[in-house]
Amino acid sequence: MSWFDTVMSTDYVQICIPLFLLAIGGEAYFSWKKGMDLYRVNDTLNSLSCGILNQFVLMMTKGLSFFLYGYLVHKAGIIDFLSLSAEQQWAGGLALFFGVDLCYYWFHRSAHRINFGWATHVVHHQSEEYNLSTALRQGAFQELFSFPFYLPLAIIGFPLPWFLAMSGLNTTWQFWIHTRAIKKMPGWFEFVFNTPSHHRVHHGQNEKYLDRNHGGIFIFWDRLFGTFQQEEETVRYGITTGLNSWNPLWAQVHYFVFLWQMTVKVKGLKRKIAVWCMG
Repeated sequence: MSWFDTVMSTDYVQICIPLFLLAIGGEAYFSWKKGMDLYRVNDTLNSLSCGILNQFVLMMTKGLSFFLYGYLVHKAGIIDFLSLSAEQQWAGGLALFFGVDLCYYWFHRSAHRINFGWATHVVHHQSEEYNLSTALRQGAFQELFSFPFYLPLAIIGFPLPWFLAMSGLNTTWQFWIHTRAIKKMPGWFEFVFNTPSHHRVHHGQNEKYLDRNHGGIFIFWDRLFGTFQQEEETVRYGITTGLNSWNPLWAQVHYFVFLWQMTVKVKGLKRKIAVWCMG
């Protein structure tokens, strides 16, 4: 197997899970030694429990996603990347790296603007703390909303193993930016990449920070599409309504329950559908 094949077939998330846990422990120790108060036990346990629920549900939903992606590549894929030269495959892999992040940007932005998407994504924003354990706090049903945003990559023809590798790399990058221990990166880095400073803004419930900085690896998508916000005032973390619960099951479904209650209240099919589609 060539180095390219290794890069484009590696499950980066699974490899890094032990490193994630070690990093959380290291940050918690650093926080304790420096008196920074970055962690609360109940909050951390809730975030990790939400992450476990996410992985459990993904075992059931990923199969359908993989099938649909692979089917589209086979039936509608425009380019047969596996038949290209090594140089062309490298170019295709680089294009996919950026393509995954662009698709992630639009999924992420839409998840903050469409009620059904927010119901699947809100879990990640519930914590009123901001540390590395928050990165593992994920919505169990987010795959149902996010996956369609990546299907254009299948129509272009990017092979499923390539997509999974680049998607995993995208997810892995986003782990380290969930920290208050790193204030700012060098200016050029802050201009191009998503950093802890940029992502703290994204997790803020301050009015000026709402629905900003949606990029995964790159922040220039937000600069390009008008959703960028510099970190200025102190960030208040969490959601504007508050979760007020340490129950990880309730954390996963509370906004779905709210939308269902709204659906029952309104009259007419169009208005009921609008409850799930509106902002």
